[in-house]
Amino acid sequence: MEKFEFYNPTKLLFGKGQLSSLKKEIPAYGKRVLLLYGGGSMKKSGLYDKVIHELKEIGATVVELGGVEPNPRLTTVKKGINLIKENQLDFILAVGGGSVLDCAKAIAAGVPYDGDVWDIVLKKVKASSNSVPIGTVLTLAATGSEMNGNSVITNWEENEKKSFNSIHVYPRFSILDPELTFSVPRDQTVYGIVDIMSHVFEQYFHASSHAPLQERIGEAILRTVIETAPKLVNDLNNYEYREVMLLNGTLALNGLTAMGVKTDWATHYIEHAVSAVHDIPHGGGLAILFPRWMEHVAAVRPEKVAQLGVRVFDLDPAGKTDTQLAAEAIESLVKFWTSIGAPTKLSDYGIDDKEIELMTERAMLADQIGNYVPLSNEDVRKILRNSL
Repeated sequence: MEKFEFYNPTKLLFGKGQLSSLKKEIPAYGKRVLLLYGGGSMKKSGLYDKVIHELKEIGATVVELGGVEPNPRLTTVKKGINLIKENQLDFILAVGGGSVLDCAKAIAAGVPYDGDVWDIVLKKVKASSNSVPIGTVLTLAATGSEMNGNSVITNWEENEKKSFNSIHVYPRFSILDPELTFSVPRDQTVYGIVDIMSHVFEQYFHASSHAPLQERIGEAILRTVIETAPKLVNDLNNYEYREVMLLNGTLALNGLTAMGVKTDWATHYIEHAVSAVHDIPHGGGLAILFPRWMEHVAAVRPEKVAQLGVRVFDLDPAGKTDTQLAAEAIESLVKFWTSIGAPTKLSDYGIDDKEIELMTERAMLADQIGNYVPLSNEDVRKILRNSL
């Protein structure tokens, strides 16, 4: 285990009826609010009216920015920054899934910065402690953005999708009411499930030694997701299933399983490159790429993939090598994701080999990416081809 520091400042307000907490939480930061949200589902579900009611109760001045994209774009971030500056707003309320929350974090970081906010996303400049405070109302179990400082933004004009992290853009509070996720359709629910599991994988496949507790926590999250997901996708309005999945999503990426380990994240870098070029759902891309990544790294280090198979998918290790167990584990993962409706190949989205080189180039942050088994350009190219 590596030495580490852990600090998570986000206040979670979890459970039925927690939306009413907005009246108590927001005034501590100001009453001039940028209300940020995505597509039309917020208004169709009635959530928009409920949020507006809560804001009126405290006499808030509200400026709205709707239409945040599923892969939030730099142009939208810049709109938000301009709205805050023009209207002298002092708080961001992000209502939606991870994309809306990620957009909010980039807006928050960009307001006090005099230059181009893309500099912060590219990590040329660090986010300031003067970043605008954020509160969130989560409507999708997926990214864990409600309790971390991560933000992923797409520069569509340059076909680049990049991420940054800062303690200064952690939400001050996040409201998680499972009933607010009832309106999420089956396909988006599936993508969220894949994203949650993928976040655990990125930390489970680490390059450090002796981290049994972190691994066991990750395994518990994975087993709980696998147990709950088939029931949830067939009963989308079941409160108990939504409740369990919502908390899984938060715990998968709030720093808990990353303590003291060198995490990987290569598969996310590859998926970001794919969706930057083709604008596909993030969870869909991960469902395709992760098994192919596992196959690639298992050829070098099969032991952790084998461990996943035994501890999470209940494979019988008797008389089998790590290589055999790893192959069975990958097969079990693909079978599970397919059973709930996840895609299996890039051609499901009409993607062929025409832009393999561009996606490979966009995936590489340096000469190598990843830590469990570092990947070169050729490795990434191979994984992409095997995913077609």
